Amino acid sequence: MWVFPLAAALVAVLFAGTLVRRYAARRHSYEVIWALALLMDAAASLAVAFGVANGWTSWEFRVYWALGAVLNVPFLAQGELDLLIAQRGVRWALYVLLAFITAYTIAVVRTADIHSAALTQDLPSGKEVFGDGTAAHRLPQLIAIPAYLVLVGGTLWSAWRMRRRPQLRDRFWGTLLIAFGATIIAGFGSAFAALGYLAPFSISLLVGIVVMFIGFLRATRTARLQPR
Repeated sequence: MWVFPLAAALVAVLFAGTLVRRYAARRHSYEVIWALALLMDAAASLAVAFGVANGWTSWEFRVYWALGAVLNVPFLAQGELDLLIAQRGVRWALYVLLAFITAYTIAVVRTADIHSAALTQDLPSGKEVFGDGTAAHRLPQLIAIPAYLVLVGGTLWSAWRMRRRPQLRDRFWGTLLIAFGATIIAGFGSAFAALGYLAPFSISLLVGIVVMFIGFLRATRTARLQPR
């Protein structure tokens, strides 16, 4: 099953590279923020691939948990908010919040105790690795789930605003695909991970990022993305 997260990491890097090239030409903040989120997703997927292929180490699980289970979602959400919010002061306040969330997550995951016996499973769960109810175990509920709701809410709101504008049809469907791809990873993928179902979890990593990339390419096919 390691091949699916490895392929997901490669797609995420390709997606991030596309965003970096667009940022270099256009200087839109959401593009570089999304690129950072996708690089986090790539690193987390690589950690999964190595963990599944060779057996999990504590370092690999910490990388997967911090970057994949927690941090990449608020970065995706921040990129969406950059598209929706024009006020510079509000954006900077959100950047400060994102920096705090990032520092807090890294500190908690880096110093959390690991139950080594749980790492012998093909797909260890955060509950068993860190302990039920610990700060590290609760990070996705505290950070990733609210961020996912912001991300999907923002994309659906954007799609709703474009629904009756034929000239934005590609952007409309692309936006919906981005929301659907994020749901595959953050919704279905997270559920499979919590249950320890390695095969569907691994496949969801690849399918979700591919759908998001297709959605982005569709949304940017005929028109330049402008802040919504």
